[in-house]
Amino acid sequence: MPDSILSLNDLTMDFGGVRAVGGVNLALRQGEILSVIGPNGAGKTTIFNCISGIYTPTSGSIVFRGKAIQGLKPHQVAALKIARTFQNIELFSHMSTMDNLLLGRHLHMKSGVFAGVTLLGRFSPVAREEVAHRRKVEEIIDFLDLQSSRDQFVANLPYGTRKVVELGRALAMEPEVLLLDEPTAGMNLEEKQDMICWIKDIQEEFGISMILIEHDMKIVADLSDRVTAMNYGIKIAEGTPEEVQQHPEVLKAYLGEEED
Repeated sequence: MPDSILSLNDLTMDFGGVRAVGGVNLALRQGEILSVIGPNGAGKTTIFNCISGIYTPTSGSIVFRGKAIQGLKPHQVAALKIARTFQNIELFSHMSTMDNLLLGRHLHMKSGVFAGVTLLGRFSPVAREEVAHRRKVEEIIDFLDLQSSRDQFVANLPYGTRKVVELGRALAMEPEVLLLDEPTAGMNLEEKQDMICWIKDIQEEFGISMILIEHDMKIVADLSDRVTAMNYGIKIAEGTPEEVQQHPEVLKAYLGEEED
């Protein structure tokens, strides 16, 4: 697809004799939100793990801005400005919100994370760099309304707030592509509405392209430009949210309805 920023081409992932993903083709367009839906075990998170370098695909290619990236290590993928969140929150619980977000800046740091603790003076290059990174993190804290949590240990925060902190850490990387793995899972209705608004704002204000894994079909319909549906590791439908929700294979496999 000419205007795609990220594409999967015949992507296959086997684990021993089990095929988790079988020949999937997928293209993320510049600036869009593409949702990937399907029942548990459909291969959705496996795709994210292949993109982010946790798994090396058995075959096929992953192309980002014209360059094949399959087989790169996670830190190499992150350096290309591809960030992600996880189903199970991956944060440092006994560090503050501010410190967790600063860790998201590590790819942009020339002098290392928290080098400022050994500064010789306020006007050293290291000091100026740390001030700049902290300023960027403060912008994210303001954007995500995390002011009341900025100095609290993550372990002491409510679950929904921790999900927002994880989103903030991904944004701190200044990504071009953001992989969101069930960002609203476990949230209450108000928290879900806030997350929907932030994801829309991320798309509109920052122009970040996003792939979203989500089970809540209302959220999928609210957020998605396009939807890809999967089952048993293969793609069964793709189109607008309305088209995919009415597709016979999706009704059968994902929504649990039989075709008339």
